[in-house]
Amino acid sequence: MAGSTYGTLFKVTTFGESHGPAIGAVVDGCPAGISLDEGFIQKYMDRRRPGTSRFTTARNEGDEVEILSGVFEGKTEGTPIALLIRNKDQHSRDYSELKDTYRPGHADFTFDEKYGFRDYRGGGRSSGRETAARVAAGAVALKLLSELGIEVHAYARKIGPFEVQGMITEYAEALNNPLGLPDRDTYEKVSEFLDSASGECDSFGGVIECMIKNLPAGLGEPVFDKYDAELSKAVMSIGAVKGFEIGDGFKAAELKGSENNDPFRAENGRIIKETNHSGGTLGGMSDGSDIIFRAAVKPTPSIARLQKTVNREKEEKELVIKGRHDPLIVPRAIVVVECMAGIVTADMILRNMSSRMSDVKRIYK
Repeated sequence: MAGSTYGTLFKVTTFGESHGPAIGAVVDGCPAGISLDEGFIQKYMDRRRPGTSRFTTARNEGDEVEILSGVFEGKTEGTPIALLIRNKDQHSRDYSELKDTYRPGHADFTFDEKYGFRDYRGGGRSSGRETAARVAAGAVALKLLSELGIEVHAYARKIGPFEVQGMITEYAEALNNPLGLPDRDTYEKVSEFLDSASGECDSFGGVIECMIKNLPAGLGEPVFDKYDAELSKAVMSIGAVKGFEIGDGFKAAELKGSENNDPFRAENGRIIKETNHSGGTLGGMSDGSDIIFRAAVKPTPSIARLQKTVNREKEEKELVIKGRHDPLIVPRAIVVVECMAGIVTADMILRNMSSRMSDVKRIYK
């Protein structure tokens, strides 16, 4: 299978299946000398792991990460960092009836068409469980970025019909409630709404917003490897994500140039923008202001409601999906978006070191 690796210099490869013995990631290209231990990575794993609230699947995975290589005496060695997360609570029997039946909204049909074979136990490589490996690798990227004072914060902007209004400047509340909403009033409304809808055997989607702060200007490449294009690719590679926008996004199509342009001004010897309609990039490169993007997350396709489908023999069937599934993907996907943004940014930081000869000379003087 191709396509399990992302990155140019900071490179991440994930492996494993949802109901196999383990999943994991290999991070190659991480510089030596960064303080790193399993406890730091585990903080991010705990934000994603299932069974933490009534809004997530009851699958009880501890998602305990093991560092197998690349770290010695608490410091990265500059060698590949192998990260392992063992699967401990698989209920593969829940999927036995799906061996020859395609679940609506899942990759069952397309996976079968591509390979002529599929792991029907939870979706295999197409399962959302694969994102646990991304979080483990992303935590390493975020540790690298923290050494440079770069912060990455993701949170739920919208869940179902409820949306947090205004600019988000504080992120603590998003870490304090199980829905990842940065506003307490919105959290109360959404939790009440989800509780009232719990008997409908349905699911809901939402929008995750991510902000990257303290970036230098000039990250990214001006043609195919634009910073915003790479962010889009990385975030859209998350299975539940169906849309991406940066800055004003689709609203920019409704504006005039005079409204959409961000005026420049000088302040304390720096060039800054008065507004940030562009979302922190110009010409595919960071412009020194905050990167702000949003990801649209679809409702969980596994619902305990009667649905129409077909099997491999093209016979029409009706299906009710059994097992343990998230009624809402958004809360657990927040840290996945955050970590994918970290991986892209870490890669762009390292790639940018060779853009000027003066920078190369500074290293090899």
